[in-house]
Amino acid sequence: MAEARTSSSAPLGGHHAVAVIGGGQAGLAMSYCLKQRGIDHVVLEKNRVGHEWREHRWDTFCLVTPNWQCRLPGFPYRGPEPHGFMLKDEIVRYLEEYVRFFDPPLREGVAAIRLRARAQGKSDAGFDLLTSHGECRADQVVIATGGYHTPQIPRLGERLPEEIVQIHSSVYRNPGQLPAGDVLVVGTGQSGCQIAEDLHLAGRRVHLAVGSAPRTARRYRGRDVVAWLEDMGYYSLPVHQHPLKERVRAKSNHYVTGRDGGRDIDLRQRALEGMRLYGRLVDARGGCLQLAADLTQNLEQADAVAESIKTSIDRYIASHGIEAPAEARYVAVWQPPGETPTLDLGAAGINSVVWCTGFRSDYRWIEVPIFDGRGYPVHARGVTAVGGLYFLGLPWLHTWGSGRFSGVAADADYLADRIEEQVATVPLPQAPALNELALGS
Repeated sequence: MAEARTSSSAPLGGHHAVAVIGGGQAGLAMSYCLKQRGIDHVVLEKNRVGHEWREHRWDTFCLVTPNWQCRLPGFPYRGPEPHGFMLKDEIVRYLEEYVRFFDPPLREGVAAIRLRARAQGKSDAGFDLLTSHGECRADQVVIATGGYHTPQIPRLGERLPEEIVQIHSSVYRNPGQLPAGDVLVVGTGQSGCQIAEDLHLAGRRVHLAVGSAPRTARRYRGRDVVAWLEDMGYYSLPVHQHPLKERVRAKSNHYVTGRDGGRDIDLRQRALEGMRLYGRLVDARGGCLQLAADLTQNLEQADAVAESIKTSIDRYIASHGIEAPAEARYVAVWQPPGETPTLDLGAAGINSVVWCTGFRSDYRWIEVPIFDGRGYPVHARGVTAVGGLYFLGLPWLHTWGSGRFSGVAADADYLADRIEEQVATVPLPQAPALNELALGS
């Protein structure tokens, strides 16, 4: 078995049929599919494989989808806990073992700085790529860097008192890194809810500004909800068939957790245990925060989404004659006593804020006219209007699973077919078929 590639200070240079930018799960999946087709390519990763999982996740982080959904092409999860949820170190190991498995032409420690298109229609058409290790040419380019590049912190944070410690979710590691006292968590997407729980379970008093993100139950009628949704075709539903069409790409994912074997995140239950819940944070004046009067609405809407998913599962079970245990529906265990319009940080004893407010994309290094007015790449299943330029690994690139371990293989395979249509293949060794290599073996 080949050893994983290591960083190199050697100049990049040269010419490649395909350059894949990004060595995460999307870039590696792309490389596997290209190698299977014998297509010359190089994969450029500015850090190390697994960097985002290793460096930008908290200590107790784990997947929210079961391990059996980890299906990188040629290398599905083969570990001992298919219905478990990999911790961050296990995710990193899964990616590292994938690299050793098929030995991609990977260059770690090489950052893409500028991408420009050559004149289309000419014999030397293609792309010029400037990197931290020199320039190279590529006939075709796959951007596999994801869409979460720059941590986003609202500018109103600048108006908080200087003594308040503020960090983004991407640099949160554990409760011990924050000063003593209460903690305000802003945002209730997956990261916000899980970090709030991490702090809460460690004995910290948490104040949580609740947004409009939906939630889902972890299990229902004898199975993980993800398993039901998989059977119902939700993860393979194309974006153009979704009721929201491309607008779904801006929607928050449902909050749930794989922690402790997987369970619901019930903010109402946490409120009973002492977590303080508020509406959305809308403004700040020194140490006094202004809060929207939408806590009740946001909790009820999150519950409604979770219950609607259960209703869909009930219908699927009934229509297919499936035997599944009956299960009572959720009953709210706590109601807000009223809306809180303001929060005085000093009076509440809040000494730190964790901003779980997401990321924004940064494609400024791509000097090719393929973006819309919001800076999002215009594409059809990853294929842009500029011949030879593709995107992979974006949320809802084609399906709900596109930005996940579950669906990136299908997207990579599709793009590999499009690339193969335009490139003359060379006889390179094929990637191996799946063997007995297992996670942790």
